[in-house]
Amino acid sequence: MDKEQRVGKYIKCSVGGENYNAYVPQNLPPKPALNMEELYPLLDQANTALGRLDGMSMVLPDSSLFLYMYVRKEAVLSSQIEGTQSSLSDLLLFETDQAPGAPMDDVTEVSNYVAAMDHGLERLKGFPLSLRLIREIHAKLMDGSRGSNKMPGEFRTSQNWLGGSRPSIARFVPPPPERLMETLGEFEKFLHDETIKLPVLIKVALAHVQFETIHPFLDGNGRLGRLLITFILCVEGVLKEPLLYLSLYFKSNRQAYYDHLQSVRETGDWEGWIKFFLTGVVDTANQATETAQAILKLFKKDRARIENEGKPTAAILTIHNYFQKHPISNTTNIKEACGVSLPTVLRALTTLEEYKIIREITGKDRHKVFVYREYLNILSAGTESLRY
Repeated sequence: MDKEQRVGKYIKCSVGGENYNAYVPQNLPPKPALNMEELYPLLDQANTALGRLDGMSMVLPDSSLFLYMYVRKEAVLSSQIEGTQSSLSDLLLFETDQAPGAPMDDVTEVSNYVAAMDHGLERLKGFPLSLRLIREIHAKLMDGSRGSNKMPGEFRTSQNWLGGSRPSIARFVPPPPERLMETLGEFEKFLHDETIKLPVLIKVALAHVQFETIHPFLDGNGRLGRLLITFILCVEGVLKEPLLYLSLYFKSNRQAYYDHLQSVRETGDWEGWIKFFLTGVVDTANQATETAQAILKLFKKDRARIENEGKPTAAILTIHNYFQKHPISNTTNIKEACGVSLPTVLRALTTLEEYKIIREITGKDRHKVFVYREYLNILSAGTESLRY
């Protein structure tokens, strides 16, 4: 197979009197066609792992609770790949109106990722995954963050590049602005072309690299490219719930991830990238299933402790349920969400502390903040060494 036919074209460009080469990828799907024989074994493993994960969403007592926290974990990991220092506990403190330990700009970026994910999933219920929707999601992603001055919600009209201080010495230069809409149009066509008979996971793997190669925005391309993976899986019906997020795998194998992207561009080795991607799907789906099982086991254990240690009150059980969705919270939020008086909240929190289910983390007499530490430890695996 002559994979070199898959390699895109370099276009000579100039800016400020300095010449550089910009890369325009070949349209999808790759030609010559993929060697599916070498991909099928991993594809079968990935589909099996995804099926197990999808099944977990039906046995969880509240799948929205798991989703709520898992989306936040993905937001933290995807932003960490871009260099933010925000942790999961920082994001949760921010959402609880408490001061996070990371710079506010970092936490805002992560919070925007959650908003962009939520917006995209809601819009996809009645709107196709299109360039228009991608721009909408980008606007949410960049709103009020460090990239808010870099054309949020608009495709770039100038040249961008990766690595190096200018295009002529960059590691990679995406298509020049005058070729951008052409490449994006072909990308959108690929997403909706029903005559292309490829397994969904292969289609997702191809689309992710193509989007990162086109790099259509001045900022936020990496995060949006990772969001697209989940969106396509949901649109294509592979997952009932958006439970698969690959950012931890990409973060843990960061250099290999970048090497594979570049190898596709330079050598046309789509098969190497797809194997790497499918391995990530297997690992990530299995980890997510194990995480869901560990959370269910923890909630069951702690509820049994509440019921067995003494006479459980409705308030204690209600507040324990509240902490399952908000592992970090303060007395004001608990009081308002659970609809109980402050004295009742304080008594219930004292009891839960005695049972070693929650822990107060400020050491203050007022404006106390409590953490469901064991739950947060499970959720935070791979995102931080927990400080509390």
